[in-house]
Amino acid sequence: MTEFYDALETRSADAREAALLAALPAQVAAAQRTPAFASILAGIDARAVGSRAALAQLPVTRKSELLARQQLARSAAGGDPFGGFSAIGWRSLAGGAGRARGARRVFQSPGPIYEPEGHGADYWRFARALFAAGFRDGDLVHNSFGYHLTPAGSMMETAALALGCTVFPGGVGNTELQLQAMAELRPEAYAGTPSFLRIALEKAEAAGQALSIRKASVGGEAFPAALRDWLAQRGIAAYQSYGTADLGLIAYETEPREGLVLDEQVIVEIVRPGTHEPVGEGEVGEVVVTALNADYPLVRFGTGDLSALLPGRCPSGRSAPRIRGWLGRADQTAKVRGLFVHPAQVAELMKRHPEIGRVRLVVSGEMANDRMTLKAESADPAEGLADRLATSVRELTKLRAEVELHPSGSLPNDGKLIEDLRSVG
Repeated sequence: MTEFYDALETRSADAREAALLAALPAQVAAAQRTPAFASILAGIDARAVGSRAALAQLPVTRKSELLARQQLARSAAGGDPFGGFSAIGWRSLAGGAGRARGARRVFQSPGPIYEPEGHGADYWRFARALFAAGFRDGDLVHNSFGYHLTPAGSMMETAALALGCTVFPGGVGNTELQLQAMAELRPEAYAGTPSFLRIALEKAEAAGQALSIRKASVGGEAFPAALRDWLAQRGIAAYQSYGTADLGLIAYETEPREGLVLDEQVIVEIVRPGTHEPVGEGEVGEVVVTALNADYPLVRFGTGDLSALLPGRCPSGRSAPRIRGWLGRADQTAKVRGLFVHPAQVAELMKRHPEIGRVRLVVSGEMANDRMTLKAESADPAEGLADRLATSVRELTKLRAEVELHPSGSLPNDGKLIEDLRSVG
């Protein structure tokens, strides 16, 4: 019988949607109280943002913009290291009674981008993912996610502690010492990357040791089915979690493994890469998230990851929507003959020509000797359509492209608007 972390996981889809949308205006208002979103969402009435249609009218803030604002702020004397996106700092920790608590920790992700960790037993909300992976009160968890700079180690530790688990903070590296700890402490559970778990198991097998791990929550990298099956053959049931250092948990895997179930505290949209426009169910696009977190109130934050919403309800009994999982990166910008070509330009072409379906701008040849080909679906192409498309490409990108028309449904549903096939030499 399936166990659930809480009653939220099995509430009706309508009840969930109503609760999320009821919380949305307050989240937008919280964001507008930060300097960054006060600028990004200037003129927006937060009280009117109570539907997905209204949310879709707000701009998408992507990681590149967050990084740029942080860098600009840090370059100024006394500038905000969070670039104006965080509602909490840390100096208030030293303040007197009655002052709001500041960040508990500050982390650094590649860029560098700095993220605050607020207060709460499970601030990053990963306990739900660990529970779905079988973690329970009393388990000893070997946590091999990093404890320095990036928040992954803290994400898993705070989640495991919230479930009543005990944690061994293995961190990254020191493989031999971690293997010794696994052999001597005999943990039931593992949190970390799937590749490190495989390395540990291979080294243990070579040394004639049998590890006690039987459940795992893995993330931070791709988790192919072949590796999942390899672990299962050794008695380990491993499940993926998907999150970011900015947002915390976004989605998690359950049994049976049919996509990733969305967390209960996020509003997820799938948008056409390079735009703010949501795509239909099943269409691949960029994962855009609004997390209900007043400390770090990111509204329509573009993760840069590609995925798609799955139809139907999860067979596990959880009623939250599901996504297919990580399907690649959304940033497909290419430099052609000295000019940048952006996914947003291809999306604009699709707006100009509603008579076409999926499109793909293929860049081929060699660097400095490249060519562009626009592939476009059309069920019943009108005379001159190819010429009109070629004209639009030239107007939008200042570059020439050949045009190929294809039958409807013939181009891949993978979210790619630009495909760079050039060789370096």
